[in-house]
Amino acid sequence: MSTHSPKTINRLKRIEGQVRGIIKMLEDERYCIDVLTQMQAVKSAMARAESEILKDHASGCVNAAIKSGNEDEQREKVAELVDLFDKLKR
Repeated sequence: MSTHSPKTINRLKRIEGQVRGIIKMLEDERYCIDVLTQMQAVKSAMARAESEILKDHASGCVNAAIKSGNEDEQREKVAELVDLFDKLKR
């Protein structure tokens, strides 16, 4: 299992704050385009966080499986990545 960087955790906490801000904007009946702009910013920030976590996984878990020489573990990690990329295509 990889260790997630404080940078990624902080990014997710900022996203959490952005989502709360969007809820407040909706409660205050703010202009729809302003709300949608903020929602796009959250989606972009989530994509960056997702990328960082994927990098953590590749450099930690996947790398450890490769170094272990255990073919079952290696196949499992590759299968996980293939499944993930299949889900991303949907």
